Amino acid sequence: MSFLPLLLTFPFLVSSLYTLPIPQRSTQVARDNSTVSKDVIVQMFEWSWDSIAAECTSFLGPAGYGYVQASPPQQHITGTEWYTDYQPVSYNLTSKRGDRTQFQNMIDTCHTAGVKVIADTIFNHMTGIDSGTGVAGSTFTEYVYPGIYESQDFHYCGLEADNLLTNYDNEEEVWTCQLDGLADLATNTEYVRSRLAEYANDLISLGVDGLRLDAAKSIPPTDLANITSRLTSPPYLTQEVVYGGAVTPEMYTGIGNVQEFRYTTALLDAFSGNGISNLQNLSDQGWIDSSDANVFVTNHDTERGGDSLNYNSPNNTYTTALIFSLASTYGNTVTILSSYSFSDQNAGAPNNGTGDCTGTGGSGDGWICQHRWVAISGMTGFRNTVGSAEMTNWVSPQSDQIAFGRGDLGFVAINNDDFDWSTTFATSLSDGTYCDVITGVVSSSSCTGSNFTVSGGSFSATVPARSAIAIHSNATVTV
Repeated sequence: MSFLPLLLTFPFLVSSLYTLPIPQRSTQVARDNSTVSKDVIVQMFEWSWDSIAAECTSFLGPAGYGYVQASPPQQHITGTEWYTDYQPVSYNLTSKRGDRTQFQNMIDTCHTAGVKVIADTIFNHMTGIDSGTGVAGSTFTEYVYPGIYESQDFHYCGLEADNLLTNYDNEEEVWTCQLDGLADLATNTEYVRSRLAEYANDLISLGVDGLRLDAAKSIPPTDLANITSRLTSPPYLTQEVVYGGAVTPEMYTGIGNVQEFRYTTALLDAFSGNGISNLQNLSDQGWIDSSDANVFVTNHDTERGGDSLNYNSPNNTYTTALIFSLASTYGNTVTILSSYSFSDQNAGAPNNGTGDCTGTGGSGDGWICQHRWVAISGMTGFRNTVGSAEMTNWVSPQSDQIAFGRGDLGFVAINNDDFDWSTTFATSLSDGTYCDVITGVVSSSSCTGSNFTVSGGSFSATVPARSAIAIHSNATVTV
């Protein structure tokens, strides 16, 4: 979703902000030996194209991540704030992140590393300011973007003063009024549809593998279906449709994956004190089908609005929720936000967008680099290994302790209590010694973290307070 300087929180999610030390980063990665399709997405929020290219080679590819989601590549308004990226001026591929050549190089480099690229894509609107000049020099005035759009190419809803969206219980208002004052494109018209498809096809021609459709909820599903039907080499699609009001996520499942915000809220509630034992059967919650869902613990909007767990959450709950999301069977794809620390909600990226995961002291260098946390990269390998294997051997002795297997390929235990959990777990894993991918990686047939030995369908372990353990068949060691 796009935000103006006065940041608005989601009206349908619960707010909560906390404090937590940043977990340990890893410079060493576990090689993914699985043949299962890789479906973990890393949202490299505000990273420059050159920085993403370097990270694909040095870490994302070797760690087994399937996709990198890049910020919007099109020309936008000037300004250092992050939200300027979400106010397009033209379809020229020059932004704060880099130019067309750098964008193409990033795609090629990531592909060489085995990582696909998703472009954050804005079909709903243009700018929220009346006039100005874009970062590549294109000028514009209200509803006039020379050579691209004129006044007839926008919606004027006539339902509220200044055409602003205020009533989410009115479909027409959601689809035709201006979200946060952003000029709303008339996606019901042939010209706008063809121009948006032309832009998306340009991205695809450069090798983009997927599109995140920003503010999809503000576009009628019939309009989105028409636009996406024109795309060459149909890409992976994930649509931002916040739950609540008259327009529902279910309306968009026939177009592509939909971001399931109810999942985000459920994890916030569960790990913040309502008990994680209720997370066993998420497919029975009445949400969209798992095969249609793109899920996440937090994204760039919710961490600013306080509507999710985030890097400031207490008691390691952000990390353990990420572990759960990568271990669970719910969700076709999982997105992991890799972001930066901020005190000003509108602040743009540090170092002019040059991503850096080599700093010490957690977020001291500005970049948080969640994708490099040992537990998160380790659980990405776990998810790649277990694939679509069913959930087995579920156990929950109390509301904040859960453990379960994924077929005979993996097993995870999560302890959201303030005391250690020592027990013997039943598992379908084969006999052997396994590396705990929460604390270490396999290196030269040994584990840099803890080991657990499975014998006769069980293993004994102590799961530390506010932490987890996880083992899988592609992370065995020799003892």
